[in-house]
Amino acid sequence: MTATDQFSHVDYLWDEQKAAALEGDEVGLFLYRSNILGADLRITNFGGGNTSCKTIEKDPLTGEEVEVMWVKGSGGDIGTLTRSGIAGLYTSRLRDLKNVYRGIEHEDEMVGLFYHCLYDLDSRAPSIDTPLHGLLPFKHIDHLHPDALIAVAAAEDSEAVTKEIWGDTMGWVPWQRPGFDLGLQLEKCLNENPGIRGIVLGSHGLFTWGDTSYECYMNSLEVIEQVSRYIAEREGKDRPVFGGARMESLPDAGRKKQAAKMAPILRGMCSSHKRMIGHFTDDERVLQFINSHDLDKLAPLGTSCPDHFLRTKIKPLVLEMPSDADLSNPEAIKTQLEPAFEQYRKDYAEYYESCKHPDSPAMRDPNPVVILYPGVGMFTFAKNKQTARVASEFYINAINVMRGAEAISSYTALPRQEAFNIEYWLLEEDKLKRQPPEQPLSRRVALITGGGGGIGRAIAEKLAAEGANVVLTDLKKDRLEEANQAFGRDISAIATCDVADANSVTEAFYEACLAFGGVDIVVHSAGLAISKSIEETELADWDLLQNVLAKGQFLLTKAGAKVMKTQGFGGDIINIASKNGLVSGPKNIAYGTAKAAQQHMSRLAAAELAADGIRVNTVNPDGVIVGSKIWEGDWAEGRAKAYGIKVEDLPAHYANRNLLKQIIRPEDIANGVFAFVGILDKSTGNTLNVDGGMPGAFTR
Repeated sequence: MTATDQFSHVDYLWDEQKAAALEGDEVGLFLYRSNILGADLRITNFGGGNTSCKTIEKDPLTGEEVEVMWVKGSGGDIGTLTRSGIAGLYTSRLRDLKNVYRGIEHEDEMVGLFYHCLYDLDSRAPSIDTPLHGLLPFKHIDHLHPDALIAVAAAEDSEAVTKEIWGDTMGWVPWQRPGFDLGLQLEKCLNENPGIRGIVLGSHGLFTWGDTSYECYMNSLEVIEQVSRYIAEREGKDRPVFGGARMESLPDAGRKKQAAKMAPILRGMCSSHKRMIGHFTDDERVLQFINSHDLDKLAPLGTSCPDHFLRTKIKPLVLEMPSDADLSNPEAIKTQLEPAFEQYRKDYAEYYESCKHPDSPAMRDPNPVVILYPGVGMFTFAKNKQTARVASEFYINAINVMRGAEAISSYTALPRQEAFNIEYWLLEEDKLKRQPPEQPLSRRVALITGGGGGIGRAIAEKLAAEGANVVLTDLKKDRLEEANQAFGRDISAIATCDVADANSVTEAFYEACLAFGGVDIVVHSAGLAISKSIEETELADWDLLQNVLAKGQFLLTKAGAKVMKTQGFGGDIINIASKNGLVSGPKNIAYGTAKAAQQHMSRLAAAELAADGIRVNTVNPDGVIVGSKIWEGDWAEGRAKAYGIKVEDLPAHYANRNLLKQIIRPEDIANGVFAFVGILDKSTGNTLNVDGGMPGAFTR
């Protein structure tokens, strides 16, 4: 039997060849072990758990050999951990802190003393879990939050179940907030139970260890596999999982469409304190839970593991609404849902008031993070897409925990006071205060047409660089996929879209709402140009330009305004028109007319939509040849012919005719868009010329 064959509930990812390349580098092997453990979300979530190793190093002052512990630093993630994310501390100094420890009521003061233990002066800030590793003697230690293990930790008879599964080979420590004192309790447990292979932390997680990185890795996997099999043997044996289904989900396509319609409604309601970004999932584990008989019993209990509820809040909001409800009137749906939101906010305020301490931080946003819609799926809302997605992943872990605990005996959540003490821990508050300031367009979602290249792609890249989430649309999927590679995870989404087709536009907005919860900025950049004399211009040419430029803008404005009104916090519509909408020129009748229509439509929309806080503005480029898709093919040849020059001379020709004698590039147009959405928040109905200065296009 190979090592891989031993496991059916966890992924065995150890690669002998990669490990061999790190032979002799204990820290490198520790980082490798951390990364492959973090790659399996059943073992631990993003940012959850921590790992360590101990090595012998030379003291830079004495030259003596000393033991150094390398451990994941504060705020890191084991799945992506690198050397820059770890702290290196003298083990002996860390253990000497026992001599100055004044008791659990003074525990937070110990965190500052960790800095006096640093060996590596380039260390990441040591985390609160540092002593949990340092006070244990083992060379390699894993502290993980596996779903199956937390199911045991959250079962009402956790200690007895631990004994039943592992006998005398595992220790058990009751729930206690992480910190120096918990490290002492782990040390005490080991001293009283020599020879154990690990320790279960009540309502929290798992500690395992080994003499080598590989032995530690295998020990962790074997313990998790054993408890996973124990649970699997019991699931559905005495009663159906979660009491069985009480309803069926909508079909896949129906779920997605219903979720897309509901997302901006929920986003608006969750953003009463501060605007949020959304995430949606209809993962089969979510559907099993939200469609079950036990939903009403388990959901109000909240999550048990601190890592879970720090990201999901103590409990979710469950929507009491038919899965196939008619969502065509968002205002009526908001009225229907508002009492549930108000009750959730009231419950959270009561939780805060009843549990707060004299020095507790002020109450945070009382809106739900997790919203469950039976028959449809789960929505999560947070300050950015990554945080919303991670909250979703953590709640799926919480669902797994509840399912496992119910299979074992019955699920128990962490007491509310203990949960509050974690959520409003002053050390957690300090961590929040150390986060970098948000970017100008953080918490905003932009849909950009023509995003597959040229000006549209440059706009998407600029808005994303300023903090926005972007949805790129284009006719050609291959261009979208290529453009999308420029963005990191949780930043962008793509949707093929024909802007002249109402259904296609609607579907693009559905994709945006599914990806990020809604839309705040619409940029119509898709375009084409045809340069022909009046005699040469065919009706098909006229219709094509009117459809893409004018009709497309109308459809996008209509669909975008609908989403923005549903959310209730305004937005921006920016239309990329042209100098040609203001200035007459030869062989330009169809294009210039369509651009003029775009400009006046923008003014009309600005006048109508201002009451809803929706600003509509226009950016007028001119002569954007370098990097623009519009100049590929016949248009460039037509303009060169019209001016009696060669195609390759067009950039210089357009630069020489503007006042600044500058070549205008796609990124210049992107800067114009950013000016409207990131700076000029009291501007609407305006036109910004980005053309180097063309007197004929001056608007005043």
